[in-house]
Amino acid sequence: MTTETQTGPWYRQPWLWFLVMFPAASIVYCAIAITVSLSMDNSLVTDDWSKQGRGINMSIARDEKAANLGMEARIDFNKRNVTINLNTVDGPADFPYLVLNLFHPTLSDQDRTVQFREIAPGRFAGQLHEDIEGRWYYDLRGPANDWRLKGETRLPSEGGITVKAAEYARG
Repeated sequence: MTTETQTGPWYRQPWLWFLVMFPAASIVYCAIAITVSLSMDNSLVTDDWSKQGRGINMSIARDEKAANLGMEARIDFNKRNVTINLNTVDGPADFPYLVLNLFHPTLSDQDRTVQFREIAPGRFAGQLHEDIEGRWYYDLRGPANDWRLKGETRLPSEGGITVKAAEYARG
């Protein structure tokens, strides 16, 4: 006695699709991951990491100089107008201009640099070209770039930002 059972074509077999499903899903996932990684900007990754590592000592020296000078700054944002009151141990700071770098935490194309002119002893004024909001890192430097005040804040800041040398901002 022989009985023959009729089987369907190969593409109607459930075990075939079960075995093909996992490799096919991994190929699709891999293609999506490659497409996303090639289309995204990698601004957080630097290719010159050794040079940045050597620059850390220079940054520490600038922070120490600001601490030795007893620098304290008050940064006030009034829409796009920004004023800085900068004092040292010896009184109001006397610089022809200051530079404030604003760094966005994740998007380097949104970084801003603002130059301030002296309007009175220890008082400086500058202007932003556009409104800024959100979390920002800032770096205030003098003309010779031999000291800096740095910190992190949320903008716009209602009460302004107060920063002392070697401390982060309160504001």
